[in-house]
Amino acid sequence: MRFGPVLVEKAEGALLAHAIRRPGLNLKKGERIGADHIAALNAAGVAEIIVAEIEAGDVEENVAALRIARRLAGTHLRLDKAFTGRCNLIAERSGILVVDAAAIDRVNVVDESVTVATLPVFQKIIAGDMAATVKIIPFAISGAILDRAIASAGEAPLRIAPFQPLRVGVVSTLLPGLKASIVEKTLDALRARLLGAGATIALEERVGHETRALVGALSRVVPSTDLIIVFGASAITDRRDVIPSAIEKSGGRIVHFGMPVDPGNLLLIGHLPGLPPKPIIGAPGCARSPKENGFDFVLNRLLAGLDVGREDICRMGVGGLLGEIKSRPQPRQAGDG
Repeated sequence: MRFGPVLVEKAEGALLAHAIRRPGLNLKKGERIGADHIAALNAAGVAEIIVAEIEAGDVEENVAALRIARRLAGTHLRLDKAFTGRCNLIAERSGILVVDAAAIDRVNVVDESVTVATLPVFQKIIAGDMAATVKIIPFAISGAILDRAIASAGEAPLRIAPFQPLRVGVVSTLLPGLKASIVEKTLDALRARLLGAGATIALEERVGHETRALVGALSRVVPSTDLIIVFGASAITDRRDVIPSAIEKSGGRIVHFGMPVDPGNLLLIGHLPGLPPKPIIGAPGCARSPKENGFDFVLNRLLAGLDVGREDICRMGVGGLLGEIKSRPQPRQAGDG
């Protein structure tokens, strides 16, 4: 692509690089110069303009953006019409954005003329939201650059894992001094989290904070639910504590205890028997708050049908330092709420 100043008389067919405004004349950036434009420019006393001229082998910006976006888009993503070198990828379903970050990086290093921006990996997204955008910087790129960008993308590195209408079982353990109002507020916060995902609390039980009682509650809750959440009256402090012990005595297993997200460090995730095995979360204390915390990181993925394993938890540390929840019993800094 050629770029630079040309005499107005020689600009026919080129793309205007910068908008021109004069009395009675308003030409937009990117307009293709025609005979009428040349006449108007001459009448306005404009002798020279800066243009871009597409050469053989070049691909116009909108066409290039659309072709790259098509290669990026996986399930439940649609493409907006490309304009000004930009093509947006829009979520067709509410869920979690799954991104092959390495593939996006490969596209972005092909050439400075090609850019792809996405929401963060595993971001919760609502139908109609923009998930990513492809922007071609100049008015056109070479076919060779376009081919390399498309090849670098692999196959559909972006997709939406849609939320599933899961039946959630909730068990709250109780100790003297734990007010019923706290349990109710916890359930209200959970219902709000589930609402956008189309999931519901199917069963809810309250039992003493004791292993045997919790085993009994789990035996009643598990058969009719897809996901189980335990809100402990006391935070889990060890793999041998009440909640993990009850999971193991129920025939389940602990996948991981602890997470590099704060607030949310004391989260436990495991599986209970079933076909397939049913995920169970031992919720951290901060999960009682409606404010985002590590519990949301795990819950949202499970609500979208994504497996959450030990390595998934361990990769949550970058970006895992969240805003403080002032009401939690042990804030990060001495003197905090």
